Amino acid sequence: MTEKPSVVVGMSGGVDSSVAAALLVSQGYRVTGVMLRLWSQPCMEESNRCCTPEAMAQARRIAAMLGIPFYALDVQERFRNTVVESFIEGYSNGLTPNPCLICNRQIRWGFMLDQAQALGADYLATGHYARVERGEDGDVRLIKAVDPNKDQSYVLSGLNQEQLRHSMFPLGELKKSEVRELARQFSLPVAERADSQDLCFLAGGDYREFLLRYAVKGMAPGKIVTRQGKVLGEHQGLAAYTIGQRKGLGIAAPEPLYVLEKNLAENTLVIGFENELGQSTLRTGGVNWISGRAPEMDLRVQVKIRYRADLAWGILHPMQDGCSVVDFEQPLRDITAGQQAVFYDGDQVLGGGIIQP
Repeated sequence: MTEKPSVVVGMSGGVDSSVAAALLVSQGYRVTGVMLRLWSQPCMEESNRCCTPEAMAQARRIAAMLGIPFYALDVQERFRNTVVESFIEGYSNGLTPNPCLICNRQIRWGFMLDQAQALGADYLATGHYARVERGEDGDVRLIKAVDPNKDQSYVLSGLNQEQLRHSMFPLGELKKSEVRELARQFSLPVAERADSQDLCFLAGGDYREFLLRYAVKGMAPGKIVTRQGKVLGEHQGLAAYTIGQRKGLGIAAPEPLYVLEKNLAENTLVIGFENELGQSTLRTGGVNWISGRAPEMDLRVQVKIRYRADLAWGILHPMQDGCSVVDFEQPLRDITAGQQAVFYDGDQVLGGGIIQP
């Protein structure tokens, strides 16, 4: 009988990664649990919520229940220097970055995958809701999860063929309700644990408070103006606002006002009415094509302009410089520089790139 492959499972002490590990054990894989210790703000009562002492103890306990080895890896400095610094730099430059994309590409499928292979593992598995399809030619496709409400293919769009070949997503075919039921069947103590929310390294704080402490350049007060240049008030720092934002502007008007632009050069926040919102075109920086190859012609695709955005139809124009342009069939009101635009052909992820100012 052929021995099943060896798999390292990234564990967090939460229900998703715990069920992923339990499923692989039940299917006969040789499983090892690994948890990353990540950086969080110093002088806070809580540590990084992805790896609190309680979560670490819970993950270790579950690994013991499953009868698998468990290792904790300290990547605080690496995480701080890559994920957190890029987050601070992005906001300081007037962008709205998504740190999960960088973390997945450089920490989880960078450092952790390297460590998994150093341990002799064939695959790295996580509790992400997504799927991979493996072709006979060796190519791998990244596919949406079955559960549309939990699909995380967006934040995996920065991975390449080599990373995906060594990836497993045991929850991709399951709905969240089924995952919790499996946790009960496996008698896992995390079956009812709430899902984590927001950015892990904020340690319970608001991201604006974090930026006020670290992104000095992006948090300098300045003028709130209309597109015609009329001064309406003062903002608390451009990094505290995002395109399309309505609440928290502190300005009375007969109609709701929205953030239209952030002018970094003049440190002004441009606001206006809802009918002034919207763009029909965006340009990305260099695109990560999941196949490793850019399309040879324009494509009609669906595009996500941020993790929680609805899919929107547009024409994708791959550019010779490796970037891309998308012309949307209907204007979108929340296109935001620094977010990732991810391209879908049905359920398949084609790739994605960072939206440019």
